[in-house]
Amino acid sequence: MNKTVKKDWNEIKTNDTWQIFRVMSEFVDGFETLSKLGPAVTIFGSARAKPDSEHYQKAVEIAKRLGKEGYGIISGGGPGIMEAANKGAQEAGADSIGLNIDLPFEQHANPYIDHDKLIDFRYFFVRKVMFVKYAQAFVVMPGGFGTLDELFEALTLIQTKKIHRFPVILFDSKFWEGLVDWIKTVLLEKYHYISPEDLDIFHITDSVDEVVEIINKFYEKYKLRPNF
Repeated sequence: MNKTVKKDWNEIKTNDTWQIFRVMSEFVDGFETLSKLGPAVTIFGSARAKPDSEHYQKAVEIAKRLGKEGYGIISGGGPGIMEAANKGAQEAGADSIGLNIDLPFEQHANPYIDHDKLIDFRYFFVRKVMFVKYAQAFVVMPGGFGTLDELFEALTLIQTKKIHRFPVILFDSKFWEGLVDWIKTVLLEKYHYISPEDLDIFHITDSVDEVVEIINKFYEKYKLRPNF
């Protein structure tokens, strides 16, 4: 191996070792901030949803209703559905938490997050741990790759029993029907890559009332607690 290449590679490995302290600091900051919260619901969805869109307005309504039920609202901290979720929380007088991610092109924290409950993350994987650990439910609004990533992370952890089960609710049946049909016909019926009971991990609804009802009914039977 060329000496210059070997030197550069060794420097990369040294930087990798020190990087663990940055990762640890994000975990510590997240745990210290979120462990002080009461019960909370995470709302996911597209950063590109506009304030005049139906999805944005429904997210505000859902967050507001859940806030009045006593739940704090956790979002990804940015614009679109995330902003709508924090806006609804603020209007309800509930805790409004934003787990923001540093991105080179689009994400800035929205103005509806409580000042002491905004956390900035560099690493997606640390941020996802916080979403899962401290949420008593996920409400998944329409979104893109990031929303799907967060959805399937939760489904996998629940399916494999790595975390306590909690409600995962997909809002807007027309948006989700193609994906759900593919899960049923391809993953389940054609290849048997999932089990029939795996379909029970999530709910689909078009009703704000039903979102609240699903979460409240679940916690009539189970304890409110961190998920792992």
